[in-house]
Amino acid sequence: MKKLLIATGGGDCPGLNAVIRGIAKAARSEGVWDAWGTMEAFNGVFSDPPELVRLTPKRIAGIHVKGGTIIKTTNLNDPRAYPVQQADGSWKTVDRTGELVERIKSLGFEALVNIGGDGSQRISQALIEKGMNVVGVPKTIDNDLLGTDLTFGFSTAVQIASESLDKLVTTAESHHRVMLMEVMGRDAGWIALHTAIAGGAEICLIPEIPFQIDKVLHTINKRYHKGKGFANIVIAEGAKPAGGAVVGKKALEVGDQHIKLGGVANYLQMLLEEKGCPAQIRTTVLGHIQRGGIPIAFDRILASAMGVKAYELVRDGVFGTMVSYQGDQLSQVPISEAVKGNKILTPDHYLLRVARSLGISFGD
Repeated sequence: MKKLLIATGGGDCPGLNAVIRGIAKAARSEGVWDAWGTMEAFNGVFSDPPELVRLTPKRIAGIHVKGGTIIKTTNLNDPRAYPVQQADGSWKTVDRTGELVERIKSLGFEALVNIGGDGSQRISQALIEKGMNVVGVPKTIDNDLLGTDLTFGFSTAVQIASESLDKLVTTAESHHRVMLMEVMGRDAGWIALHTAIAGGAEICLIPEIPFQIDKVLHTINKRYHKGKGFANIVIAEGAKPAGGAVVGKKALEVGDQHIKLGGVANYLQMLLEEKGCPAQIRTTVLGHIQRGGIPIAFDRILASAMGVKAYELVRDGVFGTMVSYQGDQLSQVPISEAVKGNKILTPDHYLLRVARSLGISFGD
């Protein structure tokens, strides 16, 4: 049988196991392709000996209801800029994409399904340019990949964030406090906006709309002008004040090229207190809670369908493409198109109009 390799890279995400299962079960049902997984993305291929697992029926049984990924993942060691330690202890990066393709092919694999977000799909494109047969599957809780209306894992992240906001609303009301809840999303405000609407937040601060602290404070004051009140604010980790910068720091781990966002809610609390906010302020940072645990039913279904679609693209030789969910249908788009940028909220997006009509302030 032909051998198919599956990789999960970048951050973990609810629904990854359902994709793996979908690919492996679809392949086995036709009996032409044999699905394998590489551990910790491409670290498994580079390892000596290689760390690969055959995705047998026993190994994938029931995994669609589990969070995380059975073949593990990493956001370190991008093969396009792979860290190599020098004799003097310093580090430099080298391009190992050509070597990676050679290793995958030497192990007998004729195709690769790379499950990941924008960074992983940029790696996919680099491998395609080196001669690898690749199909991509879009994965990110941030929902910021071009070429697809939804990514699996996003809906679960929104559900977790919305349930958390529901709990903060009651304690905010009981104590007449301002509650700040920071959610993930990097440079896109999809999680924050959906959560703010679902949970009835008064203020939603997102990367696409830099906020003015005076206008945020004005909205809070309106909630308190008749005496005791309360307010709930959802703030995306990539939000920033007008004329300011995002709150984050460079990763310390070797091989991690990301800026680690986080802490903007605490920064907002400081700004509000400096401006004389009349209420007590408390901050909650959800962090990785949003990307862990059991995927909701919708994400299990979407991820399973995307896995089957990915196998069909491999079977039909439609390489260089990424599975896409658009208009309630599955199709595919060129990976080269999907990595041209990030999908962010545009000023005319209908949910922004909905939010404003509901009285949600964006601090602008």
